[in-house]
Amino acid sequence: MKKILITGANSYIGTSFEKYMQQFGEEYQIDTISLKDESWKVKDFSKYDSLIHLAAIVHRKETNEKIYYDVNRDLAIKVAEKSKNEGIQQFIFFSTMAVFGVENGIITNETPLNPKNAYGKSKLEAEKLIYNQRTKEFKVAVLRPPMIYGPDCAGNYPKLAKLARTTPIFPKLINKRSMLFVGNLHSLLKKLVDEGSGGFYHPQNNEYVNVSDLVRTIADVNNHRIIIIPGFNRALMLLSKVFPTLNKISVSLYYNISLSKNIKDLNLNERKTFYESIRETEGLYK
Repeated sequence: MKKILITGANSYIGTSFEKYMQQFGEEYQIDTISLKDESWKVKDFSKYDSLIHLAAIVHRKETNEKIYYDVNRDLAIKVAEKSKNEGIQQFIFFSTMAVFGVENGIITNETPLNPKNAYGKSKLEAEKLIYNQRTKEFKVAVLRPPMIYGPDCAGNYPKLAKLARTTPIFPKLINKRSMLFVGNLHSLLKKLVDEGSGGFYHPQNNEYVNVSDLVRTIADVNNHRIIIIPGFNRALMLLSKVFPTLNKISVSLYYNISLSKNIKDLNLNERKTFYESIRETEGLYK
């Protein structure tokens, strides 16, 4: 039996991963723990094989950036140190695409790590300090996912999906986005735990996503008629009044496939296609 501890009680990824793993019965034991108080410091970590660290401050409107470093860096390092000292064999750290600081374009093996905000900077500092703790007995896996979506997710996807299910028109965008279906992430996490792997991972779906195609697909699976129209600037300006984040996601932002080569080498046969993932996210997959 593999024993897994997840930090970040009630997190979207942690909760959905725990549900996903229930299909494997007694092969896995998964526990979750909150880090909001000091009780985690006295918890016995020694009985676990792997720890998945999800507790984090993401994008808050904070005037004091210190909270990002307190939680995303300092707290994460303390959890990693406790994990190593008590014999956990694998530490899986959730970082972010934001460590590259790229807001428009492609991210390759040559792209420098140059975060632009406190969220990305605190995650990058944690990455470096935690990864330096790795040994043969203590593997560290760092995940830098792009936008994650799935059933009941938060963030930009549900806002875009609401628009796709109601608007009669949408602009024709020429862009590429790396996205990650949460079910594909679950498959990756299980494989990493099974193999006790370490290293850096840049998970993404097999296909890049064009935002216009994403909107069209969401509308299609919900039997909503939508027209994708040319005339990007005017259509975008009108829709941005209803959906302010459209300006942000209308640009290209994607990982070069070479960055995800180690994930392809894992042979994740359970990965959903893009269409299947949208149907499942919209609650329509059978």
